Amino acid sequence: MTRNIAETLIGAVVLLVAAGFLFFAYDSADMQAVDGYPIAAKFTAVGSLKTGADVRVSGIRIGTVVSQGIEPDSFLARVDMSIESSISLPEDTYASISQDGLLGDTYIKLEPGGADEMLKAGAVITDTAPAPDLFGLINQLVYSSEK
Repeated sequence: MTRNIAETLIGAVVLLVAAGFLFFAYDSADMQAVDGYPIAAKFTAVGSLKTGADVRVSGIRIGTVVSQGIEPDSFLARVDMSIESSISLPEDTYASISQDGLLGDTYIKLEPGGADEMLKAGAVITDTAPAPDLFGLINQLVYSSEK
């Protein structure tokens, strides 16, 4: 009987340590959603972009993708983001979908322009570039080299 109690206690300690590691990893990985002001962007294609993906400027995370959907009138993909309140982006900011390496995570890359006016909460970025179609590019390379 005492052996079962000892095994149960050891199992509980292992689970608590594992939960502590998960909490530490989540906290230090900076994966929490960014609380800030909402903006959106419209793309012709979003590829494998997921809700919760990073929004970056110069490689630094400044926001989070909050939701995605289709605009019913234009059939463009609308991506809603939350941007840190301390970051002000110019009105002529350019948005593109990028990827960390060949197999890395997909994220939104923002390139601020030089406008004097800043994007306000609820603004929509229309100057965008879609996600690259890697399989299409590889396919094009393979078939163009056969000629």
